[in-house]
Amino acid sequence: MKITYKDLPEDAYAFIYPSSRKFYPQEIEELKAKIEQFLEENFTDYPHFFKIIENRFIAIFVDSKESLPITLLDKLASFILELEQQYNITLLDKINICFKQGEYIQYQDMKKFRTLLKNRSISKNTVIFNNLVQNKYDFEHHFETPLSESWLAHLVK
Repeated sequence: MKITYKDLPEDAYAFIYPSSRKFYPQEIEELKAKIEQFLEENFTDYPHFFKIIENRFIAIFVDSKESLPITLLDKLASFILELEQQYNITLLDKINICFKQGEYIQYQDMKKFRTLLKNRSISKNTVIFNNLVQNKYDFEHHFETPLSESWLAHLVK
């Protein structure tokens, strides 16, 4: 059952999938329709909401007071894998890092990210996107965060 974002409780599950590239404008509506259809068919017993952020992230929120069934999480993972194949993108690699560089969002693997940090192309103040957030509260307060306050803070000397 689809609900509005504001109606989700703070402890609603958050699933964030960063794309290895921006979604093209012609892909957005089709992508939204596919996600909505998937959620309506599979999350019928759970209030849910999704949005595409910055044409780069798929954010899915699910309200459940209990753990979600593993079969449902498997279906979600399979669906995301299908999107990866259909759009020739990477969505499930949580180790790659998205960060702001000026007005643009960059997507880099850890090795390249460390090189950028070493070369001072990015700093402890660089805003990164924390795709490891677990719920709506964390999403609202820790999704966009300075590198020095993120799970990558250990890289900053």
